[in-house]
Amino acid sequence: MAVSSAFVGAKLDALLVSNTASSSMSASASASTAQIGLLCKPVAARAKRAALIRRNDALVQTEKVDLANAASSSASASSLSALEQLKTSAADRYTKERSSIVVIGLSIHTAPVEMREKLAIPEAEWPRAISELCGLNHIEEATVLSTCNRMEIYVVALSRHRGVKEVTEWMSKTSGIPVSEICEHRFLLYDKDATHHIFEVSAGLDSLRVRTETNIAAGAVSVSSAAVELALMKLPENSHATARMLVIGAGKMGKLVIKHLVAKGCTKMVVVNRSEDRVSAIREEIKDVEIIYKPLTEMQNCAAEADVVFTSTASETPLFLKEHVVDLPPVSPNVGGLRLFVDISVPRNVGACVNDLETARVYNVDDLKEVVAANKEDRLRKAMEAQAIITEESKQFEAWRDSLETVPTIKKLRAYAERIRAAELDKCLSKMGDDIPKKTRKAVDDLSRGIVNKLLHGPMQHLRCDGSDSRTLSETLENMHALNRMFSLETEISVLEQKIRAKVEQTQK
Repeated sequence: MAVSSAFVGAKLDALLVSNTASSSMSASASASTAQIGLLCKPVAARAKRAALIRRNDALVQTEKVDLANAASSSASASSLSALEQLKTSAADRYTKERSSIVVIGLSIHTAPVEMREKLAIPEAEWPRAISELCGLNHIEEATVLSTCNRMEIYVVALSRHRGVKEVTEWMSKTSGIPVSEICEHRFLLYDKDATHHIFEVSAGLDSLRVRTETNIAAGAVSVSSAAVELALMKLPENSHATARMLVIGAGKMGKLVIKHLVAKGCTKMVVVNRSEDRVSAIREEIKDVEIIYKPLTEMQNCAAEADVVFTSTASETPLFLKEHVVDLPPVSPNVGGLRLFVDISVPRNVGACVNDLETARVYNVDDLKEVVAANKEDRLRKAMEAQAIITEESKQFEAWRDSLETVPTIKKLRAYAERIRAAELDKCLSKMGDDIPKKTRKAVDDLSRGIVNKLLHGPMQHLRCDGSDSRTLSETLENMHALNRMFSLETEISVLEQKIRAKVEQTQK
């Protein structure tokens, strides 16, 4: 599995990285997806919110001046008050409203492969996709997950509904699929449901992979192993050892197909690839198996001599259409009389039109559900064990996310206390004269810090919301607002100033 390590989005980074650390998938399971693209890119200090607020503020200021010049009557004063409320609500909307974590996706469960392949994003296009998503008005952070089973976009959105609308329109623009059709097949998840889904996907519970911690990966559950098992299901049992196997593509998926074929008793196969280097490396790794390399230029001839053809390349155009297969020599009745094409690529390498021929059958990733269903009962039992782990991880993440609400207040309260401590310390030291020994100066400084820390301990404890005690988020937020009022911390204004400053700095770069 190819995973980008460019995680710099605050919320999505923490969620995905923490879950990756807690999941211990086997090598075959972790590499079983055809293509995964994960990147996060935040907008520094929520600069986008600042831009929206500044536009609202500019509008209000213009109207405010017009009203002030018009008259000073009570009617004008009343209008001015209303405008002030509008300004406040506009600012509050983007500083006090909590961002939403949203999943907008289409998967093997909701959309056919014909649609998913149009939405698939090649590895080379990951940076462009992330940049464009984060450039949308209401999107702060974004992550793209593109595999043969799903196309899902995870975002942190300033506005839940506007964010979903913008991302859906972006998907339509990049794929050419009408918005209405995407809406028909997409699924949407928000906040806790979204984070729980991310854990399920990364653990493999929502795909053809599953985590090994509960032994749930036993049986055909990865794409590559399911592909091999499907092929063997379609072949007569007495032909498993003699069927001629061809693997086109020696990337990660192709390598896994080879490994699973060997595990099923296959001792000879032909591998077609652009270069021989990867095939040689596989040959060195897997001993006592005859792996014959052939270049892409000989692909058609190799297909003519194969009973089963596995395709797993990144080609964006089909390798086999009806006209490429119709003239291939027939296969032996001993292997069922049908040449099998098992295509685990998205976009597909083998056109569905090949099924029109009486001498061939094509199976793609959607057909692998047949194999997975055979192991469903056992997997469901083991999935219950994995769900307990996921529930605990989701709880910890939500507690961490909740705790972020009070971070600005904590920082402001500490800064407020430090200013008082430093000022009072300077007064004390100035009264003691200039010839104070360093040891005494340090003792007084330590004393002042100790007093401040002791005084802050209680308030800080009541700002905690990390799941370590029974305090609810609403109780913690009440404590936060009370401290803001008591000490005039003006947390929201401070955060807003930081956002505006970040936006200005970003514009100047």
